Amino acid sequence: MSALSHDPRRSSIALIGMRCCGKTSVGRALASLQGMDLVDTDLLICEATGRSIAKIFDLEGEAGFRAHECDAVRQALALAPAVISVGGGAVLDKRNVETLRIDSMIVWLTAPAEVLWQRMKGDATTVDSRPPLTALPGLDEVTHLLAKRQSYYEAAADCTVDASTKTPGAIANEIVAKLASERA
Repeated sequence: MSALSHDPRRSSIALIGMRCCGKTSVGRALASLQGMDLVDTDLLICEATGRSIAKIFDLEGEAGFRAHECDAVRQALALAPAVISVGGGAVLDKRNVETLRIDSMIVWLTAPAEVLWQRMKGDATTVDSRPPLTALPGLDEVTHLLAKRQSYYEAAADCTVDASTKTPGAIANEIVAKLASERA
């Protein structure tokens, strides 16, 4: 991962990380602080297809979903300047990272697998709308996916922010401070 290397000409901020790391809640707070819109690529996919993510996985499989995800990342970037909440697996496709780098600072929101799993269990929306991605149960799946994706997140991120214990507002303020110090 590179040190924070935000080019001030890049107008958007993309939030990456695992499911339930706080991309949407931090994104709302950050968008408010920055006077930007929040664009959620998962919502763009659902709006474009008229289906839930779980339904897309059922009908088209993961490959079909990932194709929609590439379209959504491009669409999100076209809405710049914005705070972009990117689906957890989007970094697996280097085209998504390359697209985001065109006009976004990429921030990886990190949290340990145990924290992510506790958040998932407490979020009925996530449980109902997100398909399992492995045959592993609960925490084992989260641990496996986090280990599998960590190098992708590290390679994509301009900076990393621990999202395991802070409030969304505190995390948003930390990101804004990092942006300000980079521009100084």
